[in-house]
Amino acid sequence: MTEPAFLVLTALVDEPRHGYGIVQEVERLSGGRVELKIGTLYGVLDRLAADELVALDREEAERGRLRRYYRLTEPGARALEAEAVRLAGNVEAARTRLRARHAGGMA
Repeated sequence: MTEPAFLVLTALVDEPRHGYGIVQEVERLSGGRVELKIGTLYGVLDRLAADELVALDREEAERGRLRRYYRLTEPGARALEAEAVRLAGNVEAARTRLRARHAGGMA
């Protein structure tokens, strides 16, 4: 799973969001490190929707523009959980090796 996909799924955990809301939440979640462009966001959302990890929640008209809200599906929540476990395992492996490196006085 790509980092943008992981962050988009994470942004949708607590509530459905529209595109700009997802962009803002991804930026907040990443501490400003990831700034999704709209084209990138909708490419990610299209792939996630095709895989049934997100779904269209509703559409609302605001100031003459249609806002599409997306929600996390149950398969999406399971995929996000699996990816979080995988990433946590990678982090732990790296930390274990770094502790061993430092304990052994390696340069």
